[in-house]
Amino acid sequence: MLVRDATSGVEVFLMKRSMAGVFGGLHVFPGGKVDAGDRASRWEALGRGPNDVQASGTLGVDSGGLGYWVACIRECFEEAGVLLALREDGSTVELRDAAIRARVAAARDRLNGGDPDALETLCREEGFTLATDQLAYVAHWITPVDQPKRFNTRFFVARAPSHQEALHDGHEAVDSEWIRPEEALARHADGDLNLISPTFKNLEALVGFDDTAKLLEAKRSIDPRTIPSILPRFRPEDGERGEVLEVVGHGGRVEDI
Repeated sequence: MLVRDATSGVEVFLMKRSMAGVFGGLHVFPGGKVDAGDRASRWEALGRGPNDVQASGTLGVDSGGLGYWVACIRECFEEAGVLLALREDGSTVELRDAAIRARVAAARDRLNGGDPDALETLCREEGFTLATDQLAYVAHWITPVDQPKRFNTRFFVARAPSHQEALHDGHEAVDSEWIRPEEALARHADGDLNLISPTFKNLEALVGFDDTAKLLEAKRSIDPRTIPSILPRFRPEDGERGEVLEVVGHGGRVEDI
């Protein structure tokens, strides 16, 4: 979940998926699958945040946890064109310079074109490190057991850098907008935004903050051991399909599926 400060309050970036695939037509946050390359040991040296042991402990997994942080940043870059990275002096990459902006855009094109090393090459050539220290882990959702394709999904939140334009890729996502969480929820209630429960529940968790600093401070203060693992289940209810959100574990440890 990319957030930013606006005159009307905190805004979050939502994209509309193309009609292809499992999430066709839905409004979602940037994200996707953790690739094998996201778990490569090189990212410990190319990131400013947790190492794999620390990240895995936060998620309640034995190993490979850092891959989720890396995947978040890579997917944001691929899908939304936003690069959560830092310069050698620790400042945020903002892409004010046209030449650097062009090189970063070219790296995104290579990444979307199937080059698995494009992000690493960009970081090494420009002296960037991934801003893994700026992501706050906030939620864990598991796809219902009766679905043909299932996902074990982690949600994170981060502030979008200034002077970077978030824009959907035109392939996986066909539209996008910055929107206040309150407005997104109201439009969902009116049938204008197509959201599934993980999306609107995470939007609800962004409501009520005056600015992104307070929001991120609150999210970073959450003890990851208390974050529930949520498994939606469907049941007949009044002749329709009713959804029940069941907590099946905490801190990444799933107790009952």
